[in-house]
Amino acid sequence: MKESEKVSEHSSISQPSVIARSTGAGYAQVIVAGRHHLSADEPAASGGTDSGPTPYDLLLSALGACTSMTVGMYARRRNWPLEGIVVRLRHSKIHAEDCYECETKEGILHRIERELELTGPLTSEQRSKLLEIAGKCPVHRTLESKINILSWLT
Repeated sequence: MKESEKVSEHSSISQPSVIARSTGAGYAQVIVAGRHHLSADEPAASGGTDSGPTPYDLLLSALGACTSMTVGMYARRRNWPLEGIVVRLRHSKIHAEDCYECETKEGILHRIERELELTGPLTSEQRSKLLEIAGKCPVHRTLESKINILSWLT
């Protein structure tokens, strides 16, 4: 099948979950997610207007929020004394050969570092289990899976 034929087999997404629209000012974007309005941009040093978080900051935000929600839900269901959760994240790119725990040994890899701060009188076993549960949040699982992104023009 020719590429032009592939485009024609897709119709418009009639009810999108998220819409991102350029404002026409550099890289600035207006994002509508349901009834929520967000923005995204790049820093001025990168040619943006710094009117919102970068796309990678938004990606880390999704992972941080999902991690906190998942850990909190798990603790509440078990009536554990978790009083608060802070998730700190950082994205970087590293050379694969410098990553001792990675299977891939060539090229550049994306690395996300995630630190959880759990407050409340938790046992060491509870804290360890909550760290394990953090790795099972849906966004974490999505980021670690193969992702099939389909794109087409309308």
